[in-house]
Amino acid sequence: MPVINRVAAFSDEVAAWRRDIHAHPELGYEEKRTSAIVAEKLKAFGCDEIVTGIAKTGVVGVIRGRKNGSGKVIGMRADMDCLPLQEIGDIAHKSTVANRMHACGHDGHTSMLLGAAKYLCETRNFDGTAVVIFQPAEEGGAGGELMVKEGLIDRFGIREVYGMHNMPGLPTGHFALRPGPMLAAADRFEIEIEGRGAHAAKAYEGIDTVVVAAHMITALQSIVSRNVDPLKSGVVSVTYVRGGDAFNIIPQIVTLRGTVRTLEPQVQDLIQARLTSVAQQSAAVFGARAKVDYRRGYPVTRNHEVETGFAAEAAKDVMGADHVQTDIEPSMGGEDFSYMLLERPGAMILVGNGETAGLHHPAYDFNDAAISAGVSYWARLAEKRMPA
Repeated sequence: MPVINRVAAFSDEVAAWRRDIHAHPELGYEEKRTSAIVAEKLKAFGCDEIVTGIAKTGVVGVIRGRKNGSGKVIGMRADMDCLPLQEIGDIAHKSTVANRMHACGHDGHTSMLLGAAKYLCETRNFDGTAVVIFQPAEEGGAGGELMVKEGLIDRFGIREVYGMHNMPGLPTGHFALRPGPMLAAADRFEIEIEGRGAHAAKAYEGIDTVVVAAHMITALQSIVSRNVDPLKSGVVSVTYVRGGDAFNIIPQIVTLRGTVRTLEPQVQDLIQARLTSVAQQSAAVFGARAKVDYRRGYPVTRNHEVETGFAAEAAKDVMGADHVQTDIEPSMGGEDFSYMLLERPGAMILVGNGETAGLHHPAYDFNDAAISAGVSYWARLAEKRMPA
């Protein structure tokens, strides 16, 4: 079965929703406009139940099939928040908010799931209940975790849960997934280096925290290359350096921040221990001190084997087996959909965004050509997992 004809017929409407959301981006837990649009459309579609305010700005819609003898309840999740990034693309629906943009495609995710809700409310050709989950604050705010903590899974009786993310570089109309680790655990760290401030002309009277930071950043890159088994995966990235406010002052304190990505608990433990040790000892060599604040973040997004098979079959029904890759390599990106997968079996699938700018790039834009495939996947998943 190819892309659903009814879905193709209203794909331009879904694209219009997507572009409107893109032009009005909102950060995590601030998605008031987006949430209101979602709730309004779910009501217009005829959703049986609409709940707002879960995890502050989250929205959940309940769609009951023509039959409910199976008792099955399938959750389908999309994220809604944007990134704190200034858009540089020259497009008609460019962000209207300074330093805010949908650089990860959550506008597309939200719109595709809305499209699926529209179709499922019209047809209801399934035996069970489809729960559409519009989640806030995926970009570092752990909105998925908060939804779970506020009772999402048990409140709606969800038995299986599925997610979708777009992927630049994967051809439009293609899908990709894998059983097991799909996306990495995402930790974060902050290192405060304290030395002794001084006049830049008399560096010998101080302990130069900038020099310490430079050496430390280089040393941190040795953790993965010289401590982690080369057949395993780990990434340490320093993404923030802050110290000083003048050209002629050696600052007393310099702060580093960054992220650690891993796929296995043992590697995660190893990197945390080595990062702390390397930071402290690198500072000590120069007579400085380093205070390390290491925080565990999103867990590994681990697809369940059986449900990964269900997701793959739904994608194959929509686009054909030659357009579905079932053994994609894991990505070191992170996803708080992982918290939902810790509660119920399910799977995350990737949908192709074509040759566009990468995720989190200031010129990124979701590819509307992916909408029909994405909406059809959601619809077929519900119908296939809960056949009428």
